[in-house]
Amino acid sequence: MNNKFDALKDDDSGDHDQNEENNTQKDGEKEKNDREKPQSTTKRKAVVPGPAEHPLQYNYTFWYSRRTPGRPTSSQSYEQNIKQIGTFASVEQFWRFYSHMVRPGDLTGHSDFHLFKEGIKPMWEDDANKNGGKWIIRLRKGLASRCWENLILAMLGEQFMVGEEICGAVVSVRFQEDIISIWNKTASDQATTARIRDTLRRVLNLPPNTIMEYKTHTDSIKAWEEFHGLVNSSGR
Repeated sequence: MNNKFDALKDDDSGDHDQNEENNTQKDGEKEKNDREKPQSTTKRKAVVPGPAEHPLQYNYTFWYSRRTPGRPTSSQSYEQNIKQIGTFASVEQFWRFYSHMVRPGDLTGHSDFHLFKEGIKPMWEDDANKNGGKWIIRLRKGLASRCWENLILAMLGEQFMVGEEICGAVVSVRFQEDIISIWNKTASDQATTARIRDTLRRVLNLPPNTIMEYKTHTDSIKAWEEFHGLVNSSGR
């Protein structure tokens, strides 16, 4: 799988120019318009690999969110603020999306990219996430783009070897630091969370003294409720 990604990256990655953020926003707006079309007209077409493309084990969806820091949010307003960029089913479809997206290191303000399996929303309350948690790694500025790319390629390439446990990954751009996290379904499964941690260290080539925090989504919800929506490590 990795070789497929590497070979296709050279072909499809393209130049990252100033139009990328506009393209990302346009994609999000298109998705929003698609969602708002009457359901009776046409059902959303299933995303499938094209002829001769390399299928992924799961379909995935890119999401983007941005908000004003310090402004209290409810769960409902948080959900409304997450915009779908698009869904893909193959290595080639992934690179078509990714090559036109702004790199995390070039984002400004309080922004997040989310990459989750199709059908799972990047929210604690989603059925696939509610009993799970996430590994959190805080990065000094300048490392987010490389770490994010390595993380999502490892996820798409099934390098974590934990069955269906992986739900998705998030990169959060903040003013002082950037944060990446990977979410899994079962927080109580210590063998799985340990394997995810060890794989993260390897694929991100993290120094031995890197601090990694595992946080259950239940704890994230409690902390968020206690602080009435102020920013915490979950990205809300």
